[in-house]
Amino acid sequence: MRAHVGSLFTIAVAVLAASACASSQRYKQTAVPSLQAAPEPAPAVRVMLPATSLTEEQRIVHVLNRLGYGPRPGDVERVRQMGLAKWMERQLEPSRIPDERIQVALQAFPTLTRSVPELVLAYPEPDPKLLAKVQSGEMTQQEMRQMAPPERRPFRIPAELQAAKLTRAVMSERQLEEVMTDFWFNHFNVDARKGAVKWMVADYERTAIRPHALGKFRDLLLATARHPAMLFYLDNWMSTRADLVMPAGPNKGRRMGLNENYAREIMELHTLGVDGGYTQQDVIEVARAFTGWTIERPREQGTFVFRPAAHDQAAKKVLAHVLPGYGGEQDGIHVIDILARHPATARFIATKLVRRFVSDEPPPALVERAARTFQDSAGDIRKVVAIIVSSPEFFSADAYGAKIKKPIELVASAVRAAGGEIAPPGEPGSQQVGGGLALAMQVAKLGEPLYQQQPPTGYPDVAEAWVNTGALLNRLNFALALAQNRIPGVRVDIGRAVGTADREKPPQVLDALLASLLQGQARPETRTVLAAQLDNPEIIRATLDDRKAAGRPGANTDVDKLAALVLGSPEFQRR
Repeated sequence: MRAHVGSLFTIAVAVLAASACASSQRYKQTAVPSLQAAPEPAPAVRVMLPATSLTEEQRIVHVLNRLGYGPRPGDVERVRQMGLAKWMERQLEPSRIPDERIQVALQAFPTLTRSVPELVLAYPEPDPKLLAKVQSGEMTQQEMRQMAPPERRPFRIPAELQAAKLTRAVMSERQLEEVMTDFWFNHFNVDARKGAVKWMVADYERTAIRPHALGKFRDLLLATARHPAMLFYLDNWMSTRADLVMPAGPNKGRRMGLNENYAREIMELHTLGVDGGYTQQDVIEVARAFTGWTIERPREQGTFVFRPAAHDQAAKKVLAHVLPGYGGEQDGIHVIDILARHPATARFIATKLVRRFVSDEPPPALVERAARTFQDSAGDIRKVVAIIVSSPEFFSADAYGAKIKKPIELVASAVRAAGGEIAPPGEPGSQQVGGGLALAMQVAKLGEPLYQQQPPTGYPDVAEAWVNTGALLNRLNFALALAQNRIPGVRVDIGRAVGTADREKPPQVLDALLASLLQGQARPETRTVLAAQLDNPEIIRATLDDRKAAGRPGANTDVDKLAALVLGSPEFQRR
């Protein structure tokens, strides 16, 4: 098997060396019923499509890849019937899109809807005494598992969140909402492995990130600032006025003080950007404003609380704005308002959104227009995204296929392209791993373990972070495992992608796979490189003594391996 993978890897390297332009080939998918069933109210945001050199098919594929996790079989024709602008308008207002199927699927993950106090109680850390007994040999691992079952431990919370994220990415009709939730989680990153964050991370995404993903930036900023996950992750929960001495509790008599971690990151990473014009004194003043924003017993209760006794009540000055003394909790809210409406914030957020949707090198003119929309709309994320994704720059030939897929984008788009189905996990304690978690584990193997990025920057959205020889081999291994149905809980039917193509004629099989998996958008050079491998014994299942030349009767095309190479092509690695 190792030799086979090595040979396929050599083929894939040759294919991926090609540039990713659009092909003039077109593929008409099987028509499916239109989503439009009745007249709808006016959309929250109108989308006006600009003139472009892209064909209609290219425009649709481009939008499905950028505003979502790629097309499924039938999606291109469905969007064509509805109208691309209308589809985009609906995605910008996800509450108008029925999504019952994903709601049913998410019932397999009970931790998603429980509060932090409920999770702390239901999924406690194993008793340290038990761990000590295992280490000393007084108790076996099996005995410990009986007393503290794995399904009742805290790691189940981020594991279910990972599984749900992949399930949503693959199955949800509200594709842009999933893309934006992922974008903002990385922007306001927390690491589920840090202390009590593991109990808080599911609630953080559900209550602080997701509801505001296409809302007002100020509300999103405030929701993340007040959430225990962020307070714990960036240590603000321990930040107090400089002269505070703990009056009671286990830390009685301990001298506390200011912690600047969150103050620095809210300006550098969340709002203004590293060149946003703030000073070290501003960092100190912002940290003073957020003193007293803390957590009620992080490992027992885990909820936000403001403690006036820990707050610095003196006057403050942030970015030339004076905060009068004795402002209490409102000091932090005042800072949120100052940062949310600052011009540097508008530019910083606009730049990141243009980078996500258009190009690793954001076009300056589009960034300027998006920043102006941000300011004019008081940080309305929906309007900013609409300006970006309906721009000439977004629909330009240069932007088409210009972004490398992150691991989660690659995995989800591959399952969607192959028409994959995801099975739910088994009952707690069973050995049946659900497809969502199995796919999340594949994402981790490709370098993006979800909810486990230690730096507050989150996972990057540029090609250089994800393109290297090792990553290429891992991506090919994933594609092969997917095509061969070796990922637990995930089922694809590559044979359906081939359709009626004669498997004794490898060129026909290749053309069918290029049409179904790449929507007919493979450039001629890519097809030439792949076609040159059609006499490879691994592809046509020929022995060394009985090599079958491509196209000769008797060839038995290995559809799975050929599909894996198509999924490894430059066109599929890009979005």
